[in-house]
Amino acid sequence: MTALTTAPAAHGGPGARGARAARLRWTAADGLTLIGRELSRIRQEPGELVAALIFPAVMVVLFGYVFGSAISVPGGGDYREYLMPGLFAMVTFTATMAVAMRVATDASRGVMDRFRSMPMARSAVPFGQTGAEILNGLLGMTIMACAGLVVGWRARDGLLHAAEAFALLALMRYALSWAGCYLGLVVKNEQTADQLLPLVFPVTMLSNSFVPTGGMPGPLQVIADWNPVSALTAACRDLFGNPGAPAGDGAGLAWPVAHPVAATLGWAALLLAIFVPLSVRTYRRRGR
Repeated sequence: MTALTTAPAAHGGPGARGARAARLRWTAADGLTLIGRELSRIRQEPGELVAALIFPAVMVVLFGYVFGSAISVPGGGDYREYLMPGLFAMVTFTATMAVAMRVATDASRGVMDRFRSMPMARSAVPFGQTGAEILNGLLGMTIMACAGLVVGWRARDGLLHAAEAFALLALMRYALSWAGCYLGLVVKNEQTADQLLPLVFPVTMLSNSFVPTGGMPGPLQVIADWNPVSALTAACRDLFGNPGAPAGDGAGLAWPVAHPVAATLGWAALLLAIFVPLSVRTYRRRGR
């Protein structure tokens, strides 16, 4: 870690508004420094980077060709185009455990204690961890999109709607990374965080990512329809113009699936409202 920005003076500032602005600049500068630290750490561990890049491509090939021959798309259409939005959503939700692992590792190895001993903004650490995850996520989405194009997936509603879909995925990934940050601060142990990783898969599988929810038993269908993974998947299908997008006014569908973009924005806002203050408060209390 190189030299960090020092704290702004507590007294003699240009008034309360100026002091708040100075604290925000201080936090932003320290947060950017920590984002750089995370990216540097990934470069020094190329195995982790390679695994993160290969995983999305493997998912496309595995699910696309294994499931593709056995599942029919409601209303017709190519299964791989139906599948790709679900895979984007699935990989997005892995951000929770990826950040939890990094935060728990830093906590168990004493890195967090070292950060607390430095003259840096307390909230910069969680902001740095979650900011780095956005950059990792964008790289992963790029790899997955390229793999999807190879197997026949296309964004058929134009570049603008495609950009909106990717922006929605990035927003949800950022919100989920804050949930992961809080989880990592709570468990404080990389082994424990690693054991929680399998919990992500039931959440992503119990949705409309890979199969329609209409054939599920009643209680499971309700859970799947209100699962944020289903809302994100349906939103991407709608914006990409892929098979399985909600038709018409969505009559007869659960509200999150009938209005997936609004539902996804709502889920992201709720996650941020809950886990940003929780993560910052938990990190600050750990230093007392």
